[in-house]
Amino acid sequence: ICTISSEEALTSNKGNITIKWDLMHWTPDGYEAVVTAYNNQKQRSIPSPGWKMSWRWAQKEVIWSMVGAKTIEQGDCSMYKGNIPKSCVRKPTVIDMRPETPYNQHIANCCKGGVLKAGSASSFQITVGPAGTSNSTVRMAVNFMFTAPKQQYICGPAKNVMRTKFITADGRRTTSALMTWRITCAFHKAT
Repeated sequence: ICTISSEEALTSNKGNITIKWDLMHWTPDGYEAVVTAYNNQKQRSIPSPGWKMSWRWAQKEVIWSMVGAKTIEQGDCSMYKGNIPKSCVRKPTVIDMRPETPYNQHIANCCKGGVLKAGSASSFQITVGPAGTSNSTVRMAVNFMFTAPKQQYICGPAKNVMRTKFITADGRRTTSALMTWRITCAFHKAT
């Protein structure tokens, strides 16, 4: 199990919510990523029923599996036989899992029911395909949205940034994401 080195995101003042999309492994038709939302706000928490995150796929990607979060709609996956994706929606909306979610569906920093206290993080793991299977063929999602109860955020475009480094729990090994995208979402107004 790895822990995320979040120093860059937590010390960044470039936005109120920073989303990091870390590509961890290539799969036969896409990739597996860890997506983390950092609440950089000093005095504004995200209360229950929690945050929602959405985006539009750059191509015709689907979500094969998720750990620590779920989509609110599966969409039309009728073209798939056998292994059915978790979501075939072109613009999926993702929500955090609740704390009572079975432990085998958890990753670090997940399952808080969408509650995101000031200075904290929330993560989920996602397997995406069909997507590019290398740094030169994979495409970033676009049109990110981050919403919370009575709060509205405006998100900028996804940017390819320095790869996130991960340290094993025993502190003896460091690895890096294959690619890291960062999305900055600024608080716009209370609704």
